[in-house]
Order: sequence, then C-alpha cells, then structure tokens
Amino acid sequence: MRSHYCGLVDEALTGQTVTLCGWADTVRDHGNVVFIDLRDHEGVVQAVIECDNADSFKTAQSVRYEFCLRIVGKVRGRPASQINDKLRSGRIEVVAESIEVLNASAPLPFMLDDNVGEDARLRYRYLDIRRPDMQRKLRMRTRLVSALRHYLDARGFQDIETPILTKATPEGARDYLVPSRVHPGEFFALPQSPQLFKQLLMMAGMDRYYQIARCFRDEDLRADRQPEFTQLDMEFAFVGERDVQDFVEGMIRHVFKEVVGVDLADPFPRMTYEEAMRRYGSDKPDLRIDLELVDVADAVRNAEFKVFSGPANDPGGRVAALRLPKGAELTRKQLDDYGIYVQKYGAKGLAWIRVDDLAKGRDGLTGPIVKYLDDQAIDGIFKAVGAQTGDVLFFGAGPAKVVADVLGALRLKVGRDMGLVQEGWRPLWVVDFPMFEYDFDAKRYVALHHPFTAPKVDDVSDLTANAANAVSRGYDMVLNGNEIGGGSIRIHRPEMQSRVFDLLGIGAEEAEQKFGFLLDALKFGAPPHGGIAFGIDRISALMAGTESIRDVIAFPKTASAQCLMTSAPSTVPEPQLQELHVRVVKPVKG
Repeated sequence: MRSHYCGLVDEALTGQTVTLCGWADTVRDHGNVVFIDLRDHEGVVQAVIECDNADSFKTAQSVRYEFCLRIVGKVRGRPASQINDKLRSGRIEVVAESIEVLNASAPLPFMLDDNVGEDARLRYRYLDIRRPDMQRKLRMRTRLVSALRHYLDARGFQDIETPILTKATPEGARDYLVPSRVHPGEFFALPQSPQLFKQLLMMAGMDRYYQIARCFRDEDLRADRQPEFTQLDMEFAFVGERDVQDFVEGMIRHVFKEVVGVDLADPFPRMTYEEAMRRYGSDKPDLRIDLELVDVADAVRNAEFKVFSGPANDPGGRVAALRLPKGAELTRKQLDDYGIYVQKYGAKGLAWIRVDDLAKGRDGLTGPIVKYLDDQAIDGIFKAVGAQTGDVLFFGAGPAKVVADVLGALRLKVGRDMGLVQEGWRPLWVVDFPMFEYDFDAKRYVALHHPFTAPKVDDVSDLTANAANAVSRGYDMVLNGNEIGGGSIRIHRPEMQSRVFDLLGIGAEEAEQKFGFLLDALKFGAPPHGGIAFGIDRISALMAGTESIRDVIAFPKTASAQCLMTSAPSTVPEPQLQELHVRVVKPVKG
C-alpha cells in the first residue's frame, strides 16, 4: 500500500512520486490549500493538497485529527521560509495527487500530545502507543532484546523455552494458579521464573542456556512491579561467581553502548551486602547521590538520651546519622514533612540537628534533640560525620534493619529534593548476601534469594552450626539504585539442598512433594552451575529515561493488577467454571 515511510522522506526523493500511509497528525485548511502532517511510526511529513486538484482537495477538507490516510504525491522542496531542520522531512513536502481516507476517526478521548492521566492512557492504550514518545520507548525495548539475543547467540548460548504451565513451588511470592479440566481438583501454576528448569538444563548437559522468559507473580504491586513481567534468564555449567559476573558484565556494557551509546564503567565496582547496608541503608544503593550513613553509636553509648543510648548498647541495634550539606536551607515544614515521610518505613519520628554556626558550639545548633544530648555526645557525633556550618544531620536509632530502611529511604528522598543526583550511570555488583533472614512471626529462616542458592561453605554441618551468619553465593547487579539483575551459584549436591530445605522449614515429605524431581536430578552427577536473571522491563525503563516500567510494556496492568483496556480480570460464566470443576465462593463481609 505504500512505497515509503512518512518520517524517512527527504531531499533525496525530490521529484519522485511516493505513496504514504499514516494518521493525520494536524490538518490546516488555508482556504485554497490544505496542509496535512501525516504521521507513521518513523515520523511526520507535510502533505500539500491544492485546490486545483478538486477531488483530492474536497477529501482533504473532510479530514480530521487521527483519520487514517493514504496519500500519493510528488516530493518537492519547501520554500526557504518554511524549512524545519528539526525533522528529516523538514526541507521537503509532498504535493498530493490523490488522497484516500482508509478509515475515519471518531473524536479521540484525549489529544495524543496531551499530558493525560495514566488511567486514561491505559484504558485507550492503543491510542497512547501512537504517541511518538511511546513509540520511541517500545522500539528501544526491541533494540535491547535484539542486542541481547545477538550477543548470546554469538557466544554459544542455547535459546530454550521452558514450560508456562508448571508445578506450584514456593519462590517468595504467590503463584498464579490454573485449574486443570482433565485432572479435576488439580492445578498448574504459572512460573514465577524458570529457575528449576534452567538448573535441570545444566544437569542435562546443555552447558549455556538463555531465554527471554515471561514470569508471573501474584504480589502487591508498585511502579516497578507487574503481575506478568519479562526477564532475560541465563544459566552456565561449571562456573564460579566471577565466571558468571565477568561474562554478563561485558554483555551489559555491550548492549548499553549499542542501544543508547553509553560507556559503562569497566570493571564495575564491587561491594558486599554488609557494606552497602552500612553506608547506604540499601542493598541496591544509588551511587549518584554522594550521601552516606555514618554509625555514631560510640558517641552516644553513655548518653542519658535513652532513644539513642538504648539501641547503641543493643547488639541488634544501630544509631546512625545522615549528613546533608546545605540542609540548613530547609524550612521547618520541610523537616517536619520528612518526619512524616519516614514513618512508612518504620520510624516513629525523625530526629535532626541543624548546624547554624559550628563555631558557636551548642548555641549554634537547632533541633528537637539538642537539649537531650551532652556536649561530649554532640562533639563525638560531629567528629564522626564531619559536620559543617549549614548542615542538617538526620538520625536513625533502633533495630538495625529499621534504621537502614529509614535512613536509606530518606537518603534517596533528600538527594532528589536537593538536586544531588549526579548525571550519568553508576553500576556496581553487590555480593556476599546473607544466606537467610529470620522470620520472627513464622519462627523460621527464609531464603534471602531463593532456596536453591548455594552457601559459601561446602560442609553441611558447618552451614547447620552457623546458619544465622551464613553467607550465600548470591550476587546482584545494580544500576543507578535499581537492581537490574540477580543471580547465584546454585546448590548442586542433594545433601546440601535437603539441608537448606530443612533450615527453611521445608520437611522431607514436603520437599519430596514439591521438589522431588529436582532432588532426584541432583543425584545423577549434577554439575556445579550458576546463573542470573535480568529485568528486561527495568533495563528498558532506565534506557528510556522513565520511572515506571508500565511505560515500556505494551499492555501493562495497573497497580491493582487490572487491565483497564480489556477489563481483565473478569467473571467467568458458570458453565465454564463447572467444566473446570471450580466453584466461586463469595467473600464473607466483615
């Protein structure tokens, strides 16, 4: 139907006849001439319909916004006064010989260049995607996936699909379940990841595997979460941590250079989990913000202020400070608002000291806790953090995890508010994660990564004796404060895997029921192996410069896991439920 794309018509085609298809981006009727900016996914070209071409002129006058058109015409140069050097087509125009309305458009619910709410964009997603910015983002995602495939195909990786209908296994989130019609009362689960299958492929001798995999998790959502998402899944046989890390680090450097022209650091810096939590209060620190947490427990251990001295003397407690240069510029309301902000991270309030004039000692300080701290404590705090006139010091005191969560979140918040986020890209590896976290409600350990991550120790008895302090062979790749990839070396011996299950409260009978196929496979010469998975949605969002992964997914769900366009999820007719042996029980109203 067409000979060229609208956005690619340029001076090289001057004098030639072209056939173009697209949408009417703008229509300007000047009485004896109609100008139509015709748009397709490559861009816009100006078409001119003159009154001496009576049939085409009449059709052009009927054209409205977003009419779908086919225009045949000859390319000519624009007058010098009308040249637009911002467009590839900006030095030419197409003089229409014929114009055909392929499909008229009803008035749109919003103009494509309007800044409309996300609900409207998702309800009419097919219109939203017509916008040039959305076209750019989705095409960038396509280039990313293509670059990854080419890189891996050239290096001996096998692209292997794994099942979508599989067995329910605990991997940290709820499974989406699919009832089986032919096996009444039994269910498939949609995979949270291809984790077990890719390990089985290593045991099957495939050596190097990858897959652009669809994954499903029924969990609470936010801007960077979706119930269905896409990841680059990878696994390697006969490798250690650095083998995997060095390879994928080179891969990520390559695709960032190819897709967005960015040179990432070589090599990526490395940081232990313990150091990341101590300095930044996060296991995915944003290194573009030059603020750090500083432990000040030693300075307040003997203070009468129990809010500080209590956690300072508690082995599980922590007292830390966050120094904000030029923080004295903040108003009292802004400081109070930060106190409200940190409450959602577990803080009861936010202690702070403003350093109005360091030379005046206590008289140069302002803040609600100054009167509770003696001079020795204040002096010790100021020396530890390097306080200067004009600073504000924020404090966290309490259980170590809560302090990290509170000050880690506050660090990001004040860094963005104060314009302290540096330009550029700051990748790093975070390594040496704890093997387990203790769930005090369930009174058992839970895996920090997943139950198949190998511990640093090879001896089962050593792991058993030191489970609380065990370190895993897990690793995460972080970029600008986002975890873009996570993986580990896997357990490859059945006795270690059984012991880890036991420590996680998964007894022998349950382990056999849920993971019997894996435990069997480990008995037959399973090789050492490891891998990693990268979030395609997150990397695409970073490359596209957007905060939400919904902007780089063609048809995403809302934060409440709904598709506004198709009205999914929806009820199902009773006969269909009966065929699946499913009965819906209405929730009891409290």
